[in-house]
Amino acid sequence: MRYRKIIELLKSLSDPKAVEGMARFGINPKGTLGVSIPNLRKIAKAVGKDHKIASQLWKSGIHEARLLSGFIDDPALVTLEQMEQWVSDFDSWDVCDQVCSNLFDKTPFAYKKAFEWAGRQEEFVKRAGFVLMAALAVHDKFAGEGEFEKFLSVIKRESSDERNFVKKAVNWALRQIGKRNACLNRLALKMTAQIQKLQSRSARWIATDAIRELESEAVQRRLGNERKK
Repeated sequence: MRYRKIIELLKSLSDPKAVEGMARFGINPKGTLGVSIPNLRKIAKAVGKDHKIASQLWKSGIHEARLLSGFIDDPALVTLEQMEQWVSDFDSWDVCDQVCSNLFDKTPFAYKKAFEWAGRQEEFVKRAGFVLMAALAVHDKFAGEGEFEKFLSVIKRESSDERNFVKKAVNWALRQIGKRNACLNRLALKMTAQIQKLQSRSARWIATDAIRELESEAVQRRLGNERKK
């Protein structure tokens, strides 16, 4: 399936009512067609991995085409320059989250960019840094605990950012790291206690919400079962 055919297919699946619903959830309606994620995944499966078409789709500026780019691009071919270009184009939380958790987290540069972007001021660039942390905590099965322990100090440093899309990503990263294993759960809860003491409404929300999940019976039971194995 070639570029023009994909664009035609996306436009044929457009749904203005879905765009209205997406806007209510904080998704930027500009250039948005209203194509569902399940439909995008079906198209991605039909297309397969294709770095060139992914680049063309991204340049189209169409919201769903950019989501599709993240599904079909080959992480082995993604460059640092491409990551910087795409992250600078992020204008909606769903594009940020899908690209980071389906593509960028699988590149060799994921940890480097997580640290770099988390320290940037642009809202969706900073969000991307923390989404990468959350995605790596779930997807990178071979990383050592030290990699994620380093993220915790960055989470604390940026937890006072009051912007909604940032603080929710910071919280997400903290919770995913704390659920990775029993050791990281203890370290995350220790850091969460420090965050809770910060004079920031955002930091207190991040900490309170994270504690609720990380200390929950379900999480502690799962981690306890893993310790017994």
